[in-house]
Amino acid sequence: MTETGTTDTTAATGTDWQAWQDSWDRQQEWYMPDREERFRIMLDMVEALVGRAPRVLDLACGTGTITARLLARFPEATSTGVDLDPALLTIAEGTFAGDDRVTLVTADLKDPDWPAGLPHDSYDAVLTATALHWLHSEPLAALYGQVAGLVRDGGVFMNADHMIDDSTPRINAAERALRHARMDQAKQGGVLDWAEWWQLAAEDPVLAGPTARRFEIYGEHADGEMPPVAWHARVLREKGFAEARPVWCSPSDTLLLALK
Repeated sequence: MTETGTTDTTAATGTDWQAWQDSWDRQQEWYMPDREERFRIMLDMVEALVGRAPRVLDLACGTGTITARLLARFPEATSTGVDLDPALLTIAEGTFAGDDRVTLVTADLKDPDWPAGLPHDSYDAVLTATALHWLHSEPLAALYGQVAGLVRDGGVFMNADHMIDDSTPRINAAERALRHARMDQAKQGGVLDWAEWWQLAAEDPVLAGPTARRFEIYGEHADGEMPPVAWHARVLREKGFAEARPVWCSPSDTLLLALK
């Protein structure tokens, strides 16, 4: 793994990075039980459109969830992970230490100059999941324009995220009620929620410092927007993609694919 402007790589020995990855996965799956299905479809479409050895940009990569699944399925792939969260990047750095297929970059996606820190000018695929909803629609549209400039002709961008259709309030309310009832049942099994996971990280000797910096950057939770699928598809086409449509959806989330 190489680093470009990343957080300080921890020199701690004995940290079980896979355990932190597994813990993050369980926490996220409490909110999204179909999380692995969206990753499977995402990588299916990578294979279908750009092959089995792609150069990938893992946008708002967090702990490197997409990168880990990408490399497990496509060993000849390479990935550049970019994020601003020092705690999640610390876990990613520990996870991919020594893997020269992975480069990690610290960057703020709201900074118009963030692509300057990337090691490549173009990518076969730009992938992101459950991360961009913390942006409001105007900066998200600007980010989509930057992404369009990073995807090669014939390449793809995929965003799996919460995309809410406000024109169906009763459907939305019924889906949300059932989902939260199931989450309440699962919580009795001892699963960590978002706040509890971060409390655990704050108490860890290796992650305590990065976690404190993380909350200085973001606060408790970012306040973004979740526009509907049609908005995402329209804006991506306006920004330079030739085609854009969902390739997977659940009652609350969508995996949108845009082809350059």
